[in-house]
Amino acid sequence: MHIDLSGKRVIVTGASRGIGLAIARAFAAEGACVAICARTAEAVEATGRELADQAQAVIARAVDVTDSAGVKAFVEEVAASWGGVDVLVNNAGQGRGGNLDTLTPEQILEHANILQMGHFRFVQAVVPHMRRQRWGRIVEINALAGAIPTPDGIPSVINRAACLALSKSLGMSLARDNILVNSLNMGWIDTGQWDRHFREVGPGVSREEFDRMVLKVVPLGRFGKPEDVVGMALFLASDYAGFISAASIDIAGGLQGQIAYYPTLKREFTDMVRERNAGDGVA
Repeated sequence: MHIDLSGKRVIVTGASRGIGLAIARAFAAEGACVAICARTAEAVEATGRELADQAQAVIARAVDVTDSAGVKAFVEEVAASWGGVDVLVNNAGQGRGGNLDTLTPEQILEHANILQMGHFRFVQAVVPHMRRQRWGRIVEINALAGAIPTPDGIPSVINRAACLALSKSLGMSLARDNILVNSLNMGWIDTGQWDRHFREVGPGVSREEFDRMVLKVVPLGRFGKPEDVVGMALFLASDYAGFISAASIDIAGGLQGQIAYYPTLKREFTDMVRERNAGDGVA
């Protein structure tokens, strides 16, 4: 099976690093016209220069996903330059931890504005162009925690759940226009955030020991890589996926309900490390 995406006009948000960068590289390698955006101009411009070696054409802009006018202006620029938009990969967003005792409502709303409203703004901007051509593919990059709630990380849990609901709703309502919307739900894809989680545990533990603890709940026994997401994103953007809409697909190495045990596992592991450090006299 050869997925031919040459000449497709693709927008990838949050494309300067991690999953977004891997997906943008993959579309460029297929010869698509790739428009990318991220918050930091320097980073997204550097990525644009890299993609120019393979993509049919590249547009790279700094865009704040909380700015409705800025999002619309970016999409309009892409559509005007290339005559339309075929594919949107809604990747921009970030996780946020916290629980009932540590969060304010305003912090949850701030996260919602970036995540679920950021996704909504881009869909709202691209759909008129896709409707005119009666063809479109929207791939929503979401998280497993939105499908299977965890007992911590309330902003990510509830805002990702909203993104999943949005994806399913749009996947039904837009199908009549031949605009197909599907969600990819990330498990533990290592884009650098696990380095931060490791540092939070504190001294006295090796990275190998930390990884063994984390991966106890992942059936495949390893972290995912951004490149593990690429194949399904390309497939959903192609004609091979022409009868798939409102689907929710986990890219999580078999991780399912086990994800709910991780916060408890991490706390117990952290307590164990602290007790061990206290016994060894580690400050």
